[in-house]
Amino acid sequence: MEIIVDLPNDLTRRPDPAREALEALAIAGYRTGKLSAYQAGKLLGFTSRFQFEGFLKARNILDHSYSHEDLADDVNTLRDLPENTE
Repeated sequence: MEIIVDLPNDLTRRPDPAREALEALAIAGYRTGKLSAYQAGKLLGFTSRFQFEGFLKARNILDHSYSHEDLADDVNTLRDLPENTE
C-alpha cells in the first residue's frame, strides 16, 4: 500500500523527509500500543527485534517504561501469591 503525504516546504528540505515521517509514524504507533515492536520494526524495514530496540535506544526512547500502574499490579500480584510454608 502506498500512502501519499503532503509536507510543508520547510520539512521537505530535510535530508530524508520520507524516512523521518515513516520513523515518526512507527514510533507513535509503538508508543500508543497500536503497533507491536514487530510491526513497527517491520514498517521500518528491520529484520529483527534487536534492530528496532537499537533504533529506539539511539533516540533515547524507553521501551514501554515501567509505570505506577505496573508497580501497583506487581504489588497486588505479590500479595495474592501463597506464602511459602517451608
